[in-house]
Amino acid sequence: MSRIVVALGGNALGKTPVEQLKLVQNTAKSLVDLIAKGNEVIIAHGNGPQVGMINLAMQTAATSEANTPEMPFPECGAMSQGYIGFHLQNAIGEELKNQQIDKHVATVVTQVVVDRDDEAFQNPTKPIGSFYSEEEAKTLVKEKGYSVKEDSGRGFRRVVPSPKPIDVVEKDIVQTLIEAGHVPITVGGGGIPVIKDGNKLIGVPAVIDKDFASSKIAELIEADYLFILTAVDHVSIHFNTPEQIDLERISVNQIEAHIKEGHFAEGSMLPKVEAAIKFAKSKAGRVAVIASLEKAKDALEGNSGTTITL
Repeated sequence: MSRIVVALGGNALGKTPVEQLKLVQNTAKSLVDLIAKGNEVIIAHGNGPQVGMINLAMQTAATSEANTPEMPFPECGAMSQGYIGFHLQNAIGEELKNQQIDKHVATVVTQVVVDRDDEAFQNPTKPIGSFYSEEEAKTLVKEKGYSVKEDSGRGFRRVVPSPKPIDVVEKDIVQTLIEAGHVPITVGGGGIPVIKDGNKLIGVPAVIDKDFASSKIAELIEADYLFILTAVDHVSIHFNTPEQIDLERISVNQIEAHIKEGHFAEGSMLPKVEAAIKFAKSKAGRVAVIASLEKAKDALEGNSGTTITL
């Protein structure tokens, strides 16, 4: 039996509630396949489209005649954890019953501690929400104090920091659920970013990369495997060229050399590879796997995906 943290990418979830309800049925089957093998499975997930949708809805309501109070971004992240967790819990719970596995699924609204002095706070880069004209963007900067950046010729968007996770507040709760035989869903969307102020935890408008948060919770709960599930079967070098090479089993040193050679895109595969490396380095014997959702079971058996070890 292995303890496995599974980080679900955007292909496992939808961009709308209807699409998500449909997609999580297939997601559940892949996850329960791992559980049926006798493994302890802990689920993490992204929330990019979902938290943007919630944030936009709240902004729209706040500027309408209803005069609804504007919702801070950390609270929008908490809402997305509950909304996505609800769908995952139901789909996984149904599949567990279908396979006659006596386990329960619970979503933990998870806070992730970041360093108030993290350099990311000086250089916000993570785009969220709608596109704006330059004039609208200037108004947001003046009236709300937002940071905005032009996005690929499509307009301006609000950007927030993306600090690195340093601790998970609810790690002991997650550990208790695992030891009781349950399936926890945690660090949704990378977790709700908080900074410590004495005994107080203060939510900050930021987005933690879900793969780094998954790596951190995997480290803290002494997982054996970190599975980062995405839309491709392998990590590749010379991606999408005639010289493409799919990486199957590779050491930390070897894949770090590929990073230096510039093989992985910053907004795509690079953070997944870096999160995998961080977990593999955290303790001898730990294994990180980057694979497709559909082939998660094959990846566990070494027949698919990219396996990264120390």
